[in-house]
Amino acid sequence: MARRGSYAKGVARREEILESALDVIGRKGYQNASLKEIAEVVGVTPAALLHYFGSKEELFTEVLRKRDEHDGLNPAFLDPDDARAGFIDVIRHNTQVPGLVALFSRLSVDAADPEHPAHQYFLDRSERLRETFAGSFGPGGHGRPALDPDTLARVIQAASDGLQLQWMIDPTVDMPAIMEALIGALYPPAPPS
Repeated sequence: MARRGSYAKGVARREEILESALDVIGRKGYQNASLKEIAEVVGVTPAALLHYFGSKEELFTEVLRKRDEHDGLNPAFLDPDDARAGFIDVIRHNTQVPGLVALFSRLSVDAADPEHPAHQYFLDRSERLRETFAGSFGPGGHGRPALDPDTLARVIQAASDGLQLQWMIDPTVDMPAIMEALIGALYPPAPPS
Protein backbone atom coordinates (compact mmCIF):
# COMPACT_ATOMS: atom_id res chain seq x y z
CA MET A 1 0.00 0.00 0.00
CA ALA A 2 2.75 2.46 0.89
CA ARG A 3 4.35 1.86 -2.49
CA ARG A 4 1.13 2.66 -4.37
CA GLY A 5 0.65 5.82 -2.26
CA SER A 6 4.23 6.84 -2.96
CA TYR A 7 3.61 6.42 -6.71
CA ALA A 8 0.45 8.52 -6.55
CA LYS A 9 2.33 11.24 -4.68
CA GLY A 10 5.05 11.21 -7.34
CA VAL A 11 2.47 11.55 -10.13
CA ALA A 12 0.77 14.39 -8.25
CA ARG A 13 4.12 16.14 -7.71
CA ARG A 14 4.96 15.85 -11.44
CA GLU A 15 1.60 17.41 -12.28
CA GLU A 16 2.21 20.22 -9.79
CA ILE A 17 5.63 20.87 -11.33
CA LEU A 18 4.20 20.93 -14.86
CA GLU A 19 1.40 23.33 -13.89
CA SER A 20 3.90 25.61 -12.16
CA ALA A 21 6.29 25.49 -15.10
CA LEU A 22 3.43 26.32 -17.48
CA ASP A 23 2.59 29.35 -15.36
CA VAL A 24 6.18 30.57 -14.97
CA ILE A 25 7.05 30.11 -18.66
CA GLY A 26 3.77 31.67 -19.76
CA ARG A 27 4.43 34.74 -17.59
CA LYS A 28 8.19 35.18 -17.81
CA GLY A 29 9.07 33.51 -21.08
CA TYR A 30 11.07 30.45 -21.92
CA GLN A 31 14.47 32.11 -21.72
CA ASN A 32 13.69 33.84 -18.42
CA ALA A 33 12.24 30.77 -16.70
CA SER A 34 14.94 29.10 -14.67
CA LEU A 35 14.76 25.69 -13.07
CA LYS A 36 15.42 27.47 -9.80
CA GLU A 37 12.36 29.67 -10.13
CA ILE A 38 10.11 26.80 -11.17
CA ALA A 39 11.43 24.75 -8.25
CA GLU A 40 10.80 27.62 -5.82
CA VAL A 41 7.18 27.95 -6.95
CA VAL A 42 6.65 24.23 -6.28
CA GLY A 43 8.68 24.24 -3.08
CA VAL A 44 11.40 21.83 -4.19
CA THR A 45 15.03 22.14 -5.21
CA PRO A 46 16.22 22.24 -8.84
CA ALA A 47 17.75 18.80 -8.20
CA ALA A 48 14.29 17.52 -7.26
CA LEU A 49 12.93 18.78 -10.57
CA LEU A 50 15.58 16.77 -12.37
CA HIS A 51 14.65 13.74 -10.26
CA TYR A 52 11.14 13.90 -11.75
CA PHE A 53 12.11 14.80 -15.32
CA GLY A 54 15.76 13.90 -15.89
CA SER A 55 16.74 17.11 -17.70
CA LYS A 56 15.53 20.61 -18.43
CA GLU A 57 14.74 19.54 -21.99
CA GLU A 58 12.58 16.66 -20.76
CA LEU A 59 10.75 18.99 -18.38
CA PHE A 60 10.11 21.47 -21.18
CA THR A 61 8.91 18.70 -23.51
CA GLU A 62 6.40 17.61 -20.86
CA VAL A 63 5.36 21.25 -20.41
CA LEU A 64 4.45 21.32 -24.11
CA ARG A 65 2.42 18.12 -23.74
CA LYS A 66 0.62 19.68 -20.78
CA ARG A 67 0.01 22.85 -22.81
CA ASP A 68 -1.54 20.79 -25.59
CA GLU A 69 -3.76 19.10 -23.02
CA HIS A 70 -4.86 22.47 -21.58
CA ASP A 71 -5.49 23.94 -25.01
CA GLY A 72 -7.58 20.97 -26.07
CA LEU A 73 -5.00 20.46 -28.78
CA ASN A 74 -3.91 17.08 -27.61
CA PRO A 75 -3.91 15.49 -31.06
CA ALA A 76 -5.29 12.24 -29.69
CA PHE A 77 -8.50 14.01 -28.63
CA LEU A 78 -9.16 16.48 -31.45
CA ASP A 79 -12.55 16.11 -33.11
CA PRO A 80 -12.13 16.48 -36.89
CA ASP A 81 -15.42 18.39 -37.10
CA ASP A 82 -14.13 21.00 -34.65
CA ALA A 83 -10.47 20.95 -35.66
CA ARG A 84 -10.51 24.20 -37.63
CA ALA A 85 -12.35 26.26 -35.02
CA GLY A 86 -10.35 24.67 -32.19
CA PHE A 87 -7.08 25.35 -33.97
CA ILE A 88 -7.93 29.04 -34.46
CA ASP A 89 -8.93 29.26 -30.78
CA VAL A 90 -5.54 27.83 -29.78
CA ILE A 91 -3.75 30.34 -32.01
CA ARG A 92 -5.79 33.12 -30.41
CA HIS A 93 -4.86 31.80 -26.94
CA ASN A 94 -1.18 31.64 -27.94
CA THR A 95 -1.14 35.42 -28.22
CA GLN A 96 -1.72 35.44 -24.44
CA VAL A 97 1.25 33.17 -23.62
CA PRO A 98 4.26 34.32 -25.65
CA GLY A 99 6.67 32.42 -23.40
CA LEU A 100 5.04 29.11 -24.32
CA VAL A 101 5.09 30.02 -28.01
CA ALA A 102 8.81 30.76 -27.72
CA LEU A 103 9.36 27.45 -25.93
CA PHE A 104 7.46 25.57 -28.66
CA SER A 105 9.42 27.29 -31.42
CA ARG A 106 12.80 26.78 -29.75
CA LEU A 107 12.20 23.13 -28.94
CA SER A 108 10.85 22.43 -32.42
CA VAL A 109 14.20 23.54 -33.84
CA ASP A 110 16.20 21.61 -31.23
CA ALA A 111 14.03 18.53 -31.80
CA ALA A 112 15.35 18.18 -35.34
CA ASP A 113 18.11 16.21 -33.60
CA PRO A 114 16.75 12.65 -33.25
CA GLU A 115 18.51 12.38 -29.88
CA HIS A 116 16.68 15.38 -28.39
CA PRO A 117 14.00 14.49 -25.79
CA ALA A 118 11.35 16.46 -27.76
CA HIS A 119 12.03 14.74 -31.09
CA GLN A 120 9.36 12.05 -30.75
CA TYR A 121 6.88 14.50 -29.23
CA PHE A 122 7.07 16.72 -32.32
CA LEU A 123 6.88 13.78 -34.74
CA ASP A 124 3.80 12.36 -33.00
CA ARG A 125 2.12 15.74 -32.56
CA SER A 126 2.63 16.72 -36.19
CA GLU A 127 1.38 13.40 -37.51
CA ARG A 128 -1.77 13.48 -35.39
CA LEU A 129 -2.50 17.11 -36.23
CA ARG A 130 -2.13 16.41 -39.95
CA GLU A 131 -4.37 13.35 -39.69
CA THR A 132 -7.00 15.37 -37.83
CA PHE A 133 -6.82 18.28 -40.27
CA ALA A 134 -6.84 15.96 -43.28
CA GLY A 135 -9.99 14.35 -41.85
CA SER A 136 -11.50 17.76 -41.30
CA PHE A 137 -10.74 18.89 -44.84
CA GLY A 138 -11.60 15.61 -46.54
CA PRO A 139 -14.69 14.45 -48.39
CA GLY A 140 -17.99 15.31 -46.76
CA GLY A 141 -16.74 18.69 -45.61
CA HIS A 142 -18.50 21.98 -46.15
CA GLY A 143 -16.60 23.11 -49.23
CA ARG A 144 -14.18 22.11 -51.93
CA PRO A 145 -10.52 22.15 -50.89
CA ALA A 146 -7.94 23.71 -53.20
CA LEU A 147 -5.46 20.92 -52.35
CA ASP A 148 -5.66 17.29 -51.37
CA PRO A 149 -6.40 16.93 -47.62
CA ASP A 150 -2.90 15.81 -46.57
CA THR A 151 -1.17 18.63 -48.48
CA LEU A 152 -3.69 21.14 -47.15
CA ALA A 153 -3.05 19.97 -43.59
CA ARG A 154 0.73 20.31 -44.05
CA VAL A 155 0.38 23.81 -45.53
CA ILE A 156 -1.81 24.95 -42.63
CA GLN A 157 0.57 23.51 -40.05
CA ALA A 158 3.61 25.05 -41.77
CA ALA A 159 1.91 28.44 -42.09
CA SER A 160 0.91 28.37 -38.44
CA ASP A 161 4.44 27.56 -37.28
CA GLY A 162 5.87 30.28 -39.53
CA LEU A 163 3.33 32.85 -38.32
CA GLN A 164 4.36 32.14 -34.75
CA LEU A 165 7.94 33.11 -35.62
CA GLN A 166 6.76 36.28 -37.36
CA TRP A 167 4.54 37.15 -34.38
CA MET A 168 7.40 36.66 -31.89
CA ILE A 169 9.42 39.20 -33.89
CA ASP A 170 6.47 41.52 -34.55
CA PRO A 171 3.57 41.12 -32.09
CA THR A 172 1.29 43.17 -34.38
CA VAL A 173 0.98 40.12 -36.68
CA ASP A 174 -2.63 38.95 -36.32
CA MET A 175 -2.07 35.18 -36.33
CA PRO A 176 -5.73 34.11 -35.87
CA ALA A 177 -7.03 36.39 -38.63
CA ILE A 178 -4.31 35.35 -41.06
CA MET A 179 -4.91 31.64 -40.40
CA GLU A 180 -8.68 32.07 -40.79
CA ALA A 181 -8.10 33.85 -44.11
CA LEU A 182 -5.69 31.15 -45.29
CA ILE A 183 -8.02 28.32 -44.35
CA GLY A 184 -10.91 30.17 -46.02
CA ALA A 185 -8.87 30.60 -49.22
CA LEU A 186 -7.65 27.01 -49.30
CA TYR A 187 -10.94 25.48 -48.19
CA PRO A 188 -13.71 27.89 -49.23
CA PRO A 189 -17.23 27.22 -48.00
CA ALA A 190 -19.60 25.52 -50.39
CA PRO A 191 -21.84 27.94 -52.28
CA PRO A 192 -25.42 28.06 -50.98
CA SER A 193 -27.69 25.67 -52.81
